[in-house]
Amino acid sequence: MSEGSLLDDILAPEGLSPRFQPILEANGADWDLHAVECLMRGPSATNIEPADILFEYARRKRAESIVDRACIAAGLKAASQLDTVPRFFLNVHASTLGRDADFAKFMAETAAEHSIAPSRLTLEIVERRPYWNGPRFMATLDRLRIMGIKIALDDFGLGESNYRMMLDCWPDCIKIDRYVVRNCDSDYGRRAILDSIANLAMTIGSKVIAEGVQTKAELKAIRDLGFTLAQGFVLYKPMTLAEMRESALLRSATVASASSSAVATAQTGPLLRSKYRVHAWRAVAD
Repeated sequence: MSEGSLLDDILAPEGLSPRFQPILEANGADWDLHAVECLMRGPSATNIEPADILFEYARRKRAESIVDRACIAAGLKAASQLDTVPRFFLNVHASTLGRDADFAKFMAETAAEHSIAPSRLTLEIVERRPYWNGPRFMATLDRLRIMGIKIALDDFGLGESNYRMMLDCWPDCIKIDRYVVRNCDSDYGRRAILDSIANLAMTIGSKVIAEGVQTKAELKAIRDLGFTLAQGFVLYKPMTLAEMRESALLRSATVASASSSAVATAQTGPLLRSKYRVHAWRAVAD
């Protein structure tokens, strides 16, 4: 398959397949739905179907902006069928924010097309290159924030410019990369880094999410450190739109453990056996 036809396949009407992974907030022994991240899969049965290969291809072709737009449009179209989800996280490349002069306008128009309030959206900035800064990047962030869209830093703890990005973006949310979270129950170095990032986030008024939590032990460790937001396979794996709509998280705002434990065990890890409550986003004041 040629390079041109691969990009055409990505941009085709059904070229991208959204997946939804919940971000949960601890509330005592319960886990509340805080938000849902919209992940993306490339064209089916191609070598760019996995998300990491899809976006590496986009970066190699310098097509980040058009691929980001296609992913966001597909994600919001599907998200419009998830009315009870309080907030959606969507990925965007830093280079898109710096090069695409009309990106904020695109976000406003696409959200309106699917009847989703911009205030329900968080854009996760993906860092892959040393730095991208410039007046357009900062101006785009300002326009997005004026619309009510929140800004998150993805994969924090990796890359070359995390702290510079934090200072320039002043994020509403920081997502700590799986590499730092992995084995944090037994690795004291990782626990120290997690504690340091959490304290820094609190100082600047950012929420912090532990990504890629895979085991009960890791989840207990981050809870012991004071983390209240988590995402990972031990909680929920990414789901198709149909699976998300049928999940225990969305079937009812409050589901008692006695009636939902069987469903929770089938769809999630063994940890979510109490009850599920959908609640509104509680934003940190700008």
